[in-house]
Amino acid sequence: MNGSFFALLSRMKYISRWGLMRNSRTENIAEHSLEVAMITHLLCELRNRRFGGNVDVSKAVLAAVYHDVPEIITGDLPTPVKYYDPEIKSAYKRVENAAVEKLLSTVPDDLRGDYAAVFDCEQDPEIARLVKAADKLSALIKCVEERRSGNTDFAEAERQTLESVKNMHLKEADAFIDEFLPSYGLTLDEQTR
Repeated sequence: MNGSFFALLSRMKYISRWGLMRNSRTENIAEHSLEVAMITHLLCELRNRRFGGNVDVSKAVLAAVYHDVPEIITGDLPTPVKYYDPEIKSAYKRVENAAVEKLLSTVPDDLRGDYAAVFDCEQDPEIARLVKAADKLSALIKCVEERRSGNTDFAEAERQTLESVKNMHLKEADAFIDEFLPSYGLTLDEQTR
């Protein structure tokens, strides 16, 4: 243990997303993780209040905060590469797991189990699915924002991401698209009216 866990976490701001795309504004994994955590919070509240769920909101939000932390070591592998075929997906999962182990080795022994639990949200498939939906919704928001900035390079990514979210068949994600996504196409004045 060398106590560098939080110094490593602070490097999230240096890892850019969307490396294969021309961006009008770069996005890093720190800001992305915050957005995913906020959307996860909403999706959990929707599940619990509207759709009869009983999700542990705190556990889900914490999983969302840490969902991309392995990228401190691995970098952000673009989605088309990461999911190109089952072999690459499996190999990348092994690399991610090794990155998590490396990161956990920098946590004090008496806290390591607590942090290991945060990284293992797949133990709870419901939470993993909600975090994944929030991750995709964050990507969809990025696509909408890029399009609004006049960047047509994200048009196909927006279409594919929207389709991917809808194919998850999550009522909570559909509610987000219907109730919250349209406001991302508005100006600040229009949003606050």
